[in-house]
Amino acid sequence: MQPPHFSQLESLPQAGKHSGSIVPLLLVIGGATATGKSSLALALAQRLGGVILSADSRQVYREFDIGTAKPSTRDRQQVPHYLVDICAPTQTLTLAQYQRQAQGLIQQFHQLGTSPLLVGGTGLYIDAVVKGLRIPPVAPQPDLRRQLEALGQPSCYSLLKGVDAIAAQRIHANDPVRTVRALEVYYVTGQPMSALQGEVPPSYPVLYLALDCDPLALERRIAQRTQAMVTAGLVEEVTALAQMYGAELPLLQTLGYAEILQHLQGNCSLTAAVDNIVLHTRQFAKRQRTWFRNRAAVQWFDADAEDLVDRVWEVLGEWVEKVSDTKSG
Repeated sequence: MQPPHFSQLESLPQAGKHSGSIVPLLLVIGGATATGKSSLALALAQRLGGVILSADSRQVYREFDIGTAKPSTRDRQQVPHYLVDICAPTQTLTLAQYQRQAQGLIQQFHQLGTSPLLVGGTGLYIDAVVKGLRIPPVAPQPDLRRQLEALGQPSCYSLLKGVDAIAAQRIHANDPVRTVRALEVYYVTGQPMSALQGEVPPSYPVLYLALDCDPLALERRIAQRTQAMVTAGLVEEVTALAQMYGAELPLLQTLGYAEILQHLQGNCSLTAAVDNIVLHTRQFAKRQRTWFRNRAAVQWFDADAEDLVDRVWEVLGEWVEKVSDTKSG
């Protein structure tokens, strides 16, 4: 498989050249879907003269625009966005590939004197960068996975305990995805996945922020955004993608697309499809909140605060000053 092509790299030397950062930094903005991460990042990047690196596992794919809440053309004109539209829908971008691209961009921006913003709700993408996760360089093995899945989860987990007891302790007995992945790594490399993992944190300072809001407020946000997506042409987008790539395309089985596809296939009304998107997005947001809540270094902000940008800006300024003093001392 050919690696994804980064067409945005052509503009890299010009991006963010007016940044006033004293030392190379990374500002991370995480949180659940629909909490306003993109809006906050856009406002901060404009003040910083910086750039935004997407940490969204679906925005990396071209043509999947409305259902992934991809930044608009206007947003991209105001602030350069990277790690968006870098992969064809028929390709698979692995975590290791994302990590290498993100780390490479951060390094290049730091050399230009720019401190980028890493923004998104895919917590594993963010962890891969800010923790420097060591990721086993094993691409997905479809045939091997099918053979393992055919054995059933109890048998696979028993196999895992035999070849990688450490990984088995970390993986729940009812987690087939991680179990199969651990076995896949072992059978491809001949080494336990636990021996290939670990962390190599970056040398530059990282300020990790996250947005949250009242659950009822978040539900309203999700409902409003879902309706806005439909108004913007989500049904038409799914129709075109299904015609071009086929309804079995894995990306069309993801949140927002799968529900509309069910409607297009005559299995439910559009109203029911929209209701299902809202329900499933709310459930997804709950899992995201749990993920980010388990990150000890995260500083939380109320997404509904009227002075949100100013509050974050103040914290950022104090943190930059503290880091700069530490570096100079």
